[in-house]
Amino acid sequence: MKTTLEITDEPLPQDLARVGEGLAAFNDSDVGASGRKALAVFVRGDAGAIVAGLSGYTAWGWLYVQWLWVDERLRGRRIAASMLDAAEREAAERGCQAAWIDTFNPTAAKVYERQGYRPFGTLPDFPVGRSRIFLQKKLR
Repeated sequence: MKTTLEITDEPLPQDLARVGEGLAAFNDSDVGASGRKALAVFVRGDAGAIVAGLSGYTAWGWLYVQWLWVDERLRGRRIAASMLDAAEREAAERGCQAAWIDTFNPTAAKVYERQGYRPFGTLPDFPVGRSRIFLQKKLR
């Protein structure tokens, strides 16, 4: 089979889907089906607009929190903690044993630690001048 190497900063959705499908098939055969399922928590304001949100997924008995954002005007009100609590409860109902999250924001890391997350690794200078912190928490 002849192959070519392509680099792009505008990948087609169907090309990314193919890579994801291929990796999922490999992982399923290697370690078993992930049972991957999206999980999102939203906080909406008076007009229904999203003012905070959490997005991630559950797979292989873990919750991964990919994104967590709170509108600047609402920070300091434990909204992040409430969203994490809700996501963790749902993940536990799905049979998850633990959760992980990462950040390069020191303030966010402190919020996660107050929620019971513990650091398990760091990447220095990611981005330059900061460290990316990886945290985990047992759910049961």
